Amino acid sequence: MSPKFLIIDGYKKSARDELVDGGATTAGHLYVKMLKKIVPSSMCAILYPSDPDAVIPPGNSLGEFDGVAWTGCSLTVYDDSPEVRNQISLCRSVFDAKVPSFGSCWAAQIAAVAAGGICGANPNGREMGIARKIELTPEGRAHPMYEGKSKVFDAFISHVDEITHLPPGAVNLAGNSFTKIQAISVVYNGGVFWGLQYHPEYDLHEMARLTWCRLEKLIELKFFETRRAGERYVEYLEALNADPSRFDLSWLLGIDSDITSEDVRQIEVRNWVHRLVLPMMQLRR
Repeated sequence: MSPKFLIIDGYKKSARDELVDGGATTAGHLYVKMLKKIVPSSMCAILYPSDPDAVIPPGNSLGEFDGVAWTGCSLTVYDDSPEVRNQISLCRSVFDAKVPSFGSCWAAQIAAVAAGGICGANPNGREMGIARKIELTPEGRAHPMYEGKSKVFDAFISHVDEITHLPPGAVNLAGNSFTKIQAISVVYNGGVFWGLQYHPEYDLHEMARLTWCRLEKLIELKFFETRRAGERYVEYLEALNADPSRFDLSWLLGIDSDITSEDVRQIEVRNWVHRLVLPMMQLRR
């Protein structure tokens, strides 16, 4: 089967350009790469809803896609801006179209707010780099998105906001000491969304580039004492990405297969495709 995915990259163009200038891959293309790895025959289209001229690719409607995947984003979901309002409205339209949806970080927040939940600034501040000891809730351990996943794991992450109040029809699937809601399932108006606060689409290289792009801010927030310390961290990530057998670096960074294994990192996405998208394709066709 060849599913047709709509990938929604909420970043403004200026923010996408900043990522590219720092050597990072834009969020939408990270999702294309990930979904193509899971289903090589899949077709992917990217929508940039923060762009003034954004439209769903000609000849398509939301209901013609088999899955909608939302990327992360540098916007703030509780800001009353046209870009945020448009994406909340778009998310409700995806729910109404009853197309299975999935996403990371911003995506979980948008889905929660669109369905009636609330988000706010995380009182613990920015969670950056690697989220430690994410633990599945009892509901998470029983959820098909987490089939085959360890009960406790680490994951790539970068966020300052969090879901503070779940909407009706939502379930908290995972959390850690920094962020109580690290994964959710939402059912709203007949549509289903599975989402994560963390980033399965990242790898060590992409986290290195994102850290580089955010380096000045991270120094201000005391993640690094000096710019050289931040640069060294980026170098370590890149070196381990180039040679995953470097025990010295994996030990120094506290990284194991939760982070280095693509198969482990992306279990949730594969389960979404195989347990939700493909079965619904069969029903619809």
